[in-house]
Amino acid sequence: MTDRSADFSVTVADRDRHASDPARELALDCVTAGIEAAHPAGIVADALSVEDGRLVVTTVDGETASRDLDAYDRVVVVGAGNAAGHFAAAVERLLGDRIDGGAVVTDDPVETERIAVLPGDHPIPSEAGVESARRVRSVAADAGESDLVIGLITGGGSALLAAPAAGVGLDDLRETTDALLASGATIAEINAVRKHLSAVKGGGLARAAAPADALGLAISDVTGDDPSVIASGPLSPDPTTYADALGVLDRRGVEVPPAVEKRLDRGVAGEVAETPKPGDPAFDGVAVRVVASARTALNAAREVAAARGYEPLVLSSRVRGEAREAAKTHAAVAEECRAAGEPVEPPAVVLSAGEVTVTLGDDPGRGGPNGEFALSAALELAGAGPDGEGVAVASVDTDGIDGSTDAAGALVDERLVAGNGGGDRGESGESDRLDRESAARALDAHDAYPALDDAGALLRTGPTGTNVNDLRAVVISSDGASSEGTK
Repeated sequence: MTDRSADFSVTVADRDRHASDPARELALDCVTAGIEAAHPAGIVADALSVEDGRLVVTTVDGETASRDLDAYDRVVVVGAGNAAGHFAAAVERLLGDRIDGGAVVTDDPVETERIAVLPGDHPIPSEAGVESARRVRSVAADAGESDLVIGLITGGGSALLAAPAAGVGLDDLRETTDALLASGATIAEINAVRKHLSAVKGGGLARAAAPADALGLAISDVTGDDPSVIASGPLSPDPTTYADALGVLDRRGVEVPPAVEKRLDRGVAGEVAETPKPGDPAFDGVAVRVVASARTALNAAREVAAARGYEPLVLSSRVRGEAREAAKTHAAVAEECRAAGEPVEPPAVVLSAGEVTVTLGDDPGRGGPNGEFALSAALELAGAGPDGEGVAVASVDTDGIDGSTDAAGALVDERLVAGNGGGDRGESGESDRLDRESAARALDAHDAYPALDDAGALLRTGPTGTNVNDLRAVVISSDGASSEGTK
């Protein structure tokens, strides 16, 4: 039995202004469809069912797994992440009174009956998150040998499930997280450090739950969908070590508080226990299944593009690296489509997902990776002449929060930056154009947010209840005018 009564729709502020021509409207519709497809309400309806007392799970790869709910004395739910509250509510609707309690921590709370939805903060951990993480760990630790722990693991869980290890304080975690985010480190690198500063990450929650069985259900926000990286793998064996964590800090030039350095040094010296590795008894009876990922969002966006008569091309679900550089590649692909009909003939939509990063210098401005991607793309298209015309680019973080801003990302086209002769965007003057010099300065200063805000290009959705990381749609019209397209 499935229940879609709580299916989610994305509301974009000033949507009509953003969707001022067919290309821009399609770019917006592609990314919003992707966000909606990854919402837990639909994911639980599609991926989970109860059949003859068994919980049946279908993964993103189409594989199935099941657990006999009637074989357990109790079923409790734990979890963390941007989507954890909505995930908990959807699982409650499915399992009802089979759930005997639980707790999840999130920054997007919803009302539930059986699972406590606790507050936390993202991307920087907070005192509220620490207390909530302790409660989540307590629920897992209270589970007995005849119980089943269902773990709801989603993007954002690394910051939200903040339970500092012995000798490490919250301020130490905050400072370390800030420095890692500013360094341009990948999520896998950041999590390698965070796992070794936590009482629950890197398999710590599985260790607390043992000897109970555990079934982790993950909504992935990481490239490759590795369960040990999603939310720092609270129910998964940790392949990284204290030495790996120190290597990240050294490689990225990150300075950390003395308490963090001391713990990592002690770990390397064997004075502090390592995180549990593959084969550890803590993982007996534990399984983690990925039920949604960036592919979920990409598939939905592709369907929207095809339905409008555009040829969809998924470039990659694993785009990573510096946001401004990734944007140059996407713009170049759009230009090649326009000039040579390769790798796809317009009208077309090039789609991608993954996680781009921004390496901040001294005194950075305000913005997030998706805003920086959009501004860089607009600059590239403005300088491309006719081959850059008729292109609209939407880039969003699917959780609705780009970096630490109040925007999900941005929607731009080749006319945003002066230099491509596209004229004003609309008769009502919905959005101002940027001059090339000021746009380039904003990009160099990692200050995309105010520039895009002044130009009316920022997309604001509020928290979306999900997180499968970045999603991008590049719409290439059939000719050089953005207002002309197949619809």
